[in-house]
Amino acid sequence: MDIKALATEMDGIVAQGGIVDAVKQFFAEDAKTSDYNHVTTANKAQMVEKMEGFAGAIAQVNGITHHHTIVDGLVSASEFTFDFKMKDDSSIYWHEIIRRIWNEKGEVVQEEYFNA
Repeated sequence: MDIKALATEMDGIVAQGGIVDAVKQFFAEDAKTSDYNHVTTANKAQMVEKMEGFAGAIAQVNGITHHHTIVDGLVSASEFTFDFKMKDDSSIYWHEIIRRIWNEKGEVVQEEYFNA
């Protein structure tokens, strides 16, 4: 399995704003996530629900910048900057590292977010 190609494809989808689509396409059913705000999900369905709720709260995408991706074996790390105006008039500006662990089938089994 070419994890570098898969990570590049997934990051391309995210960079185009397809965050929910990326989860649906690349996550294993039992994938777990955690972020630097201590929010976790225990499976793909929970992550899809979380991302659908988040995407639905975005009023305007000011920018999504994919900076870099590195891959070592079954682990990838991608650096992004996300800039959103939310429907509640708040703003979100995240510069983060997304670390993913992939399985042998080319599915994300763990995703963790780090504040960069």
